[in-house]
Amino acid sequence: MQPSRPARPGQPTDPRAAAQQAQLAASLAGAVDLAAVKARSDAAARAAAAPPPSAAAPAGAPGAAVVDVDEATFQTEVIDRSFQVPVVLDLWAEWCGPCKQLSPVLEKLAAEGGGSWVLAKVDVDGNPNLAQGLRVQGIPAVKAVWQGQLVAEFTGAIPEEQARQFVTELVAATTGGAVPGAAAEPEEPEDPRLDAAEAALDAGDLAGAEAAYQQILDAEPDHPVASVAIKQVALFRRAEEAGPNALDAADAAPDDVAAQTRAADFLLGTGDVDGAFARLLDVVRRTAGEDRDAARLHLVELFGVVGNDDPRVGAARRQLSAALF
Repeated sequence: MQPSRPARPGQPTDPRAAAQQAQLAASLAGAVDLAAVKARSDAAARAAAAPPPSAAAPAGAPGAAVVDVDEATFQTEVIDRSFQVPVVLDLWAEWCGPCKQLSPVLEKLAAEGGGSWVLAKVDVDGNPNLAQGLRVQGIPAVKAVWQGQLVAEFTGAIPEEQARQFVTELVAATTGGAVPGAAAEPEEPEDPRLDAAEAALDAGDLAGAEAAYQQILDAEPDHPVASVAIKQVALFRRAEEAGPNALDAADAAPDDVAAQTRAADFLLGTGDVDGAFARLLDVVRRTAGEDRDAARLHLVELFGVVGNDDPRVGAARRQLSAALF
């Protein structure tokens, strides 16, 4: 990770601002994530070295499609494993009747998944710290983890059809159903143009990175990596320009749409995807005419930055449709 930039004249130096600036620095280094950069890297490395999950492994055994998890194994079987396939947490208790209805359904679906996702069962009574850390409000609770992040969840027993839809959409939005260890398409050779753009980004040279990606797009307008990356770099630049004061300014002027979009940019730039989406959705719900349209267009732009495959984008799109219609 690049070193933090020195404070510029006029930048706030209070603890909250310093913490937010540190978050922004992490994002500008290409680490928009809930986890620390090194922890994420270490988890991914461990996942790459671990055997892939298998529906053939006995239930409860490490690497099985269904595994019991406690505080000692959570890192390995949930966080690390989520860098291979999505992990669905089933938070239950022995006394919970609805849990006994839902758990067998999830176990059946995990077995059918053939290792494309893992069901991790957590007894909340035996693991209260995990339940507290995961902010469990009621059980049964189901939470999906992908690459160290919580990406989807629901509470309560639901019919098998709905549970199947939940895991199907989760797998489609993350791995597309690919099973680790299966034969994969040969990787395309690395593009030195992308290496140059990423080197500029790693060095904190956002203008240089943006120019490098734009050069690629000038030659290949539909380049799949550059077309997304340039949107992300533009977001990072706006987030840096907005700075930590953007949140206070937006809170002080809830009807100022421009202030709300700057705050959303800053939130997304520091990794708070849900917070950025929620802020603009609130503007869409409260406003009309040009203000509503401006908030809607900016929200759609942020969808493109995060990527349509992210489950949080799908959820926010549904909320946007509901707000508009």
